[in-house]
Amino acid sequence: MTRTVSIDRSGASASRRWIILLLVVIGFAGLAGIFMLGSPVVPALEDTPKGFVLSDVPRPVPDARFTDGEGRPRALADFRGKVVLLNVWATWCLPCRKEMPTLDRLQAALGGVGFEVVALSVDRQGAEAVKTFYSEIGVRNLAVHVDASGQALSALAAVGLPTTILIDAKGRELGRLMGPAEWDAKDMVAFLKPIVEREAGGRAVTEKKESTP
Repeated sequence: MTRTVSIDRSGASASRRWIILLLVVIGFAGLAGIFMLGSPVVPALEDTPKGFVLSDVPRPVPDARFTDGEGRPRALADFRGKVVLLNVWATWCLPCRKEMPTLDRLQAALGGVGFEVVALSVDRQGAEAVKTFYSEIGVRNLAVHVDASGQALSALAAVGLPTTILIDAKGRELGRLMGPAEWDAKDMVAFLKPIVEREAGGRAVTEKKESTP
């Protein structure tokens, strides 16, 4: 009898250990699920275009101030509610000049209530220099935004030109790319489109075809 009771107690003890272990595993799984639901959804790393560095978590972006093409004051906060691709550039920057048509085509393809390319020039010559450049290369979809003071460079921690920052609908940085890129390339559009759809509450984003002149 004594031996039988000892075996039963051992079996009961083992069962309790398995139950505790199972509860621990379930608990960790639940916490992981909650963490995943609460964390920002970003594309898989293998889908991230070359040179684009995603933030570990979205972080606040300083409310940079600038003016539009008519000299009226603007700020990044004016674009809250939509995904913004903020491109800091200048007309004297050769890589900037080369990539600007691709940003124009990206705006034509995805721009709308949920997304906007904000090309922010730091030209000291002001809006007229940007307008002249836009006219020369045929930019039709980008608005003129200028920070002649250059203060946006330090505020946004842009250490060189061009610097492009992806900002979510709440005004937080999702990631950035230093240097030029082909912004209308298929992989870039495929990377940006799900982010815009997510920020738009799941509404599909239909790519628009650039109209011919």
